[in-house]
Amino acid sequence: MYDTILVTLDGTSTDRAIIEHVKQLAKLAQSRLILLHVADGWAARTYGPDAVSPEIAEDTAYLQKVQAEFQSAGISAEAELAYGEPADQIIKWVEKKRCDLVAMSTHGHRFLADLFLGSTATRVRHSIRIPILLLRAK
Repeated sequence: MYDTILVTLDGTSTDRAIIEHVKQLAKLAQSRLILLHVADGWAARTYGPDAVSPEIAEDTAYLQKVQAEFQSAGISAEAELAYGEPADQIIKWVEKKRCDLVAMSTHGHRFLADLFLGSTATRVRHSIRIPILLLRAK
């Protein structure tokens, strides 16, 4: 059913909710995971894959740590670092990796915050044609 699941990670404590949920789902469905973090700092937006910054080093180490966590649980996982606008990159990676499901934690903003800040989850869900698992972080 869900051969390939794209798991979006933002490098904050909200990730734990989706990580724990996807571990169980991936085991049940025998899914392969694509762990995606989008670096969106100045260096990442300006230089893309050529960016060198403490942010990029931290993001890479974080992705490798989460990938190792899944692999030690017997779950196939790839770690991918993208650069730029998170919603645009998530949409791009869904197509690039032919994902069957997107799994992401949300911060639980309310109407006004979403109106002014925008919502990555909202932009993604209106732009793709596969199921999205949204899990609000506590």
